[in-house]
Amino acid sequence: MPTAKRVHHAAFEIPGDHADRPAAPRADSHAPSPTYLKFDRSPMPVTAMAADYPQGHVTKPHQHPHAQLVHAVHGVMVVNTAQGQWLVPPTRGMWMPGNSTHWIRMASRVQMRTAYIRPDAASDLLTQCTVLGISPLLRELILAAIDIPLPYADDSRDGRLMRLLLDEVLRVPTLPLHLPRPDDAGLREICEEIVETPDSDLTLVDWGARLGLDPKTIQRRFARDTGMTFGQWRQQARLLAALEKLAAGEKVVDVALDLGYDSPSAFATMFKRQFGMPPSAFFR
Repeated sequence: MPTAKRVHHAAFEIPGDHADRPAAPRADSHAPSPTYLKFDRSPMPVTAMAADYPQGHVTKPHQHPHAQLVHAVHGVMVVNTAQGQWLVPPTRGMWMPGNSTHWIRMASRVQMRTAYIRPDAASDLLTQCTVLGISPLLRELILAAIDIPLPYADDSRDGRLMRLLLDEVLRVPTLPLHLPRPDDAGLREICEEIVETPDSDLTLVDWGARLGLDPKTIQRRFARDTGMTFGQWRQQARLLAALEKLAAGEKVVDVALDLGYDSPSAFATMFKRQFGMPPSAFFR
């Protein structure tokens, strides 16, 4: 096993704060009066805007009255809430219901394109944060929506385009790119170390000795807080770390070994089992 490699990206921490307290609405780091205020509380059922960010930029925790679909035409985002984190590559999008406090770290230079959807725009909008597949049609609709001036008439060409965007959002698949955040303080210690050193080979027995807990107790708490076993959570953490590395241009063989897999083939097998395709094809 290689020496554990630390990845400094502050897993599960609110920027500048270690407490789980809700953020004030409208808080953000890129402007005193964010541009999104024109869009995220508009009377229009759907609006859209563009924003570009440098690598490493982290927004402050904030929220929007309307639901938000965040898509990057370039770059990788890591979206965090009190419930966990999601990795969002360019071929995917992040859905967040209205009033979901979140913050976003740009794992690379990001060209973010966001659609805001009024909560009553459709009766069957998703009620939980999740990563969505972005079809070629939905991607083009988001890009076209950015150029639509506000307000627009429902029965106009612009209104019909926004309606089609909403219809497409309702039909795209959800994807398993979530790493749930446990409530238990002991589990958070375990999870933060796994995210910081994803190639760590510490077992449940090792963690039980460190925390003074029976390994079975730790396993039960993982199931209660995350819906996963310890092994499943660690595997998901490794795979999401792998996606971030692959998106940054690292080679599959280097990623596999850095994350503690015995071989590139073992990593590729696990990756395909989770995401339905080999790592070499994920970002195509």
